[in-house]
Amino acid sequence: MVRHSNQDAERHGFFEDGSAWAVVCDGMGGANGGNVASSTAVEEISVRLTANYTSDMSASEIRDMIAKAVNAANIKVYIEAQEDISLRGMGTTVVVVIVRGDTAYIAHAGDSRVYLYAKGDLRQMTVDHSVVQVMVDRGELTEMEARFHPRRNLITRALGVKPRLDIDHCECPVEKGDVLLLCSDGLSNYVEDLEMFKIIYNHSGDDAVKRLIDTANAHGGGDNVTAVTICC
Repeated sequence: MVRHSNQDAERHGFFEDGSAWAVVCDGMGGANGGNVASSTAVEEISVRLTANYTSDMSASEIRDMIAKAVNAANIKVYIEAQEDISLRGMGTTVVVVIVRGDTAYIAHAGDSRVYLYAKGDLRQMTVDHSVVQVMVDRGELTEMEARFHPRRNLITRALGVKPRLDIDHCECPVEKGDVLLLCSDGLSNYVEDLEMFKIIYNHSGDDAVKRLIDTANAHGGGDNVTAVTICC
């Protein structure tokens, strides 16, 4: 509702065996740099996932494939920033999810998030790489204080800023009826967990996504908002 350019980017789809995948990135580094970083990262990761995934992969091979895709995107964005002075300092958050069978494979860097709705509960599956999260971990801020802290947008990890990127990985079991939500901080900063829960509980698919984004905008919409749901 405020910004004139959208620095978020996302892709999603299905592999041939029916497994689902999704990627969300939230760019930084000025309007131009943020747009380039997020779109470049999403495209590189998407191409590598769809080219390299096979249905007989083991869990470790899936984790390795995701890591290689994200690292390749990191190098590509970093090189572009070094070669074009107008893009210096650009970077992007990243979250990647693959759901195969009864397992969700998650990788992320930055403060874009993955939530899991399961068994009547909504849980945040990723931990933000941000200044305020460090302060929360130290006991200097509560979760509520962190939501409104003036430094809440400062992240401690971003794809494309350095030649090497540390990526956090996790896996979680999923069942039929569970929902995974990937989102940029334009959603999580403006929609409280309880509101997210109620929307996902009462709605599904595109309807849930639209209502999540509409709610963020109704609460001020001070940032770009991206939401992707994977319904198991």
